[in-house]
Amino acid sequence: EPEGQIARWIQRLQEYDFEIQHRKGTSHGNADALSRRPCKESCKHCTNGEKKFGMETDISVKVLTTEDAWSSSEVQKAQLEDPAIKPILERKLNSEDRPSWQEIAPESPATKRYWALWDSLHLKDGVLYRKWESDDGSSCRWQLILPKSRIQEVLRETHDSASGGHFGVMKTLSKTRERFYWDRLRADVEKWCRECHACGARKGPKTRTKGRLQRYNVGAPFERMALDILGPLPVTAKGNRYVLVLMDYFTKWPEAIPIPDQEASTVAEELVRAWISRYGVPMILHSDQGTNFNSALFTELCKLLGILKTRTTALHPESDGMVERFNRTILNHLSLFVSKNQTDWDTHLPLFLLAYRSADHEATGCTPADMLFGRTLRLPCDILFGRPSDTPSSPNEYLNNLEARLESVHAFARERIKLASERMKTRYDSGATGHHFKEGDQVWMYNPKRRRGLSPKLQQNWEGPYTIVKKLNDVIYRVQRSPNAKPKVIHINRLTPYRATDHSSV
Repeated sequence: EPEGQIARWIQRLQEYDFEIQHRKGTSHGNADALSRRPCKESCKHCTNGEKKFGMETDISVKVLTTEDAWSSSEVQKAQLEDPAIKPILERKLNSEDRPSWQEIAPESPATKRYWALWDSLHLKDGVLYRKWESDDGSSCRWQLILPKSRIQEVLRETHDSASGGHFGVMKTLSKTRERFYWDRLRADVEKWCRECHACGARKGPKTRTKGRLQRYNVGAPFERMALDILGPLPVTAKGNRYVLVLMDYFTKWPEAIPIPDQEASTVAEELVRAWISRYGVPMILHSDQGTNFNSALFTELCKLLGILKTRTTALHPESDGMVERFNRTILNHLSLFVSKNQTDWDTHLPLFLLAYRSADHEATGCTPADMLFGRTLRLPCDILFGRPSDTPSSPNEYLNNLEARLESVHAFARERIKLASERMKTRYDSGATGHHFKEGDQVWMYNPKRRRGLSPKLQQNWEGPYTIVKKLNDVIYRVQRSPNAKPKVIHINRLTPYRATDHSSV
C-alpha cells in the first residue's frame, strides 16, 4: 500500500487520463540536475507547491489551544471510569471516612496504594488531587490523580512535545511529578522514554553492541591482499589527486600509486600494471564497498584472473584495519615533507615506500623487503657510511641461501603474526558484549548520513526498525527494513536491539 509522498502523487495523477511509456535514465539528463539542486532560498513556486500538495508537515510540534484543555467534568468522568481510582473518589465525593482494611482488601493493589495516601488526597471541583509537600515543608504541590486512560496523552506532552524536549527519564519524571500522580508513575515514565522512537533514532543506545574479533590468518606471500583509495588530496603538477594503496597481508609489502581519479578503469589498469605484472595474481582481493571496487569492470577483471573478491561491510573500516592504518602512516609521513601548498605530495611517495619497506613491521618482526626478497634493502645511509655485502660464490649458492633464509624468515613471521593476532583478539574481545541476534529480531541500525544542505550534527543517526533476515556468521547479519525493501549486510557493531514504540500512533 503506497504511503506518504508516493500516495500523494498517485492521488494527484488520478485526475488525468494518461499512458505510461518507458524512457531510459540516460535520456533524463536534462532534468536530473534540476531535480538534485537544493533550493536554499524560499520562492513563491516552492511555497505554492507545498501549500497545494502538502508535501511537508511538521508533526513534532502540536499547537495547543483552549479547546484542547481538559474540563473538570471530563477529568472526573475519566477518574470514575478508572477501576483503581473509582472506589477512592466515590467515597471522597460522598464525604465518607477512610475505609477500613477489611473494606479495601478486595480491591486491586493500585487501589490499595491510593488508599494508603488517603490523608493527602483532596477534591478540587470534584476532581481528585494529591497534596504533596517537600520533606522540609518549604513547598507544596497539587498533583492531579491521573486516570489510566490519560497517561499516554500526558506523557506525549511532558516528553514528546516541543515543550517536553525529548529529555531523559529524570527530567521527564520531574516535569510529570510536578503536575500529576498515578500508580507506577516512575515505571511508566521510564518505559515511555526507553521506547521513544525519536529518542532512539537520534541518541542511540547507551551501550553499543560490540561483536568479537574475527581473525583471518595467512601463511604465504600474496595469498590475500588489500586495496583502498586514499584522498582526495590537493591536485599535483602531474594531475594526481588520489593514492591507490595496495598491501599484502603476509609480507606487509605495500604499493602506493598516485592516480588522477578513482574511476574503476583507472584502478583496474594500475592494479594490473603496478601489482599483478610484478608479483602475480593474488588469491583473494579485499576492499571496502567503494563503487569503483564493486563495478562491473572490476568484477569482470577479478573473474577473468580467478581472484576471489571480498569486501568490508558498510561503515565498518575495522574490517580492513591493516590498510586503514597504513593510510594514516602515509599521511603522517607526507605532512612532514610536503611544501606549503601541498601540491608535491606525489613526488615524496617513492622514498616513503623505501622507508616503509626497509623498516621492521610490528606484526612480523621483519621488514617487508626481508619477507619478500629475503634480503635487506640498501639505503642511502649504507652508501654514505659503508656496509659490507655478502657476495655468493655462485648462483646456485645464492639460490640455496635465499631459499633457506626465506623459509626461516617466513616461519618466524608466521609465528609472530599468530601471536600478534591472538593478542589483538584478546584485547578487542575484552570489550565485546557477546550479544547475538536471532532471525526475526528487530534492531536499530547505525547509519549516519550526510545530506546536501543539512548539518550532520542535527541529523538522526539510527534507523529502524530493521528485521534480522539471516545470520551470516558470528558478527555479520542480513537485515531488511520491510518485506519489499532491499536487504543489507551489516556488521553487528552497527546493530542494537530495537525496543522503541512510535508514540504518534499510540
